[in-house]
Amino acid sequence: MAQQTWFITGISSGFGRNLSELLLERGDRVAGTVRTHDAVTDLQERYPELLWLGVLDVTDIGAVHEVVDRAFAQWGRIDVVVNNAGYGLFGAVEEMTDAQIAAQINTNLLGSIHVVKAALPHLRAQGGGRILQLSSYGGQSTNPGASLYHASKWGVEGFMESTAKDVAPLGISVTIVEPGGARTEFRTGSAQLAENKLAAYDDSPAAMTRMINDPALPPSPGDPVKIARAIIDSVGVDPAPLRLVLGSDAYSAMHQGLTERLKALEAQRDQAGRTDA
Repeated sequence: MAQQTWFITGISSGFGRNLSELLLERGDRVAGTVRTHDAVTDLQERYPELLWLGVLDVTDIGAVHEVVDRAFAQWGRIDVVVNNAGYGLFGAVEEMTDAQIAAQINTNLLGSIHVVKAALPHLRAQGGGRILQLSSYGGQSTNPGASLYHASKWGVEGFMESTAKDVAPLGISVTIVEPGGARTEFRTGSAQLAENKLAAYDDSPAAMTRMINDPALPPSPGDPVKIARAIIDSVGVDPAPLRLVLGSDAYSAMHQGLTERLKALEAQRDQAGRTDA
């Protein structure tokens, strides 16, 4: 396979790290973003000619455009842009601070939007490319205690699905990646809990998420390396799949959620038509 060049946000851990390791190992070039340079010192030392790093907080809009521009200038062409940076915020919404709510949306949703906005002029100029958006089965189904996380993922899925239609005539394709639970640092490392726990929610379903950081919980079913390989392999599929479901738990949760929504919709067919002129 010919060498490809990838831009990936958040490569210090999780799927970003797994993707980068696999790609560099096979000889692809990676422009990766990190919060601090020393987060991936080992990769820098092993692949000095293949790995370019940009320090980036995706909530800094100006920095997003600057880093994306520098990455394209560094490599000349980038074949695949991967929106990976993100995290989960858990708890009932009134238990969250305003700052926590803003940070979740600014990172997972607005950060992804601005990376795409910054990359599109370059992808258009080079005549095409592919965008991979890391979402979750939580972008199509919901669990209690994850309202803001779901808001960010449902939002980014709507954005990417619509954008895919906008850019298809330009030779740019989009895939929304929807993994299930995986054995990354998502749950025990990056996940944040609502700061203001309220007794009113102690016996509610939302309270279950208060244990999400507990290392004693059973591990998630997904193998992060297998998931990363499947994401990489999807780039070779033409036409690009709009959605890539990874994990039996993701399939089950999404199937149940979509089935329930379709059933509820079909029950309103006659009622919906009564408001036509």
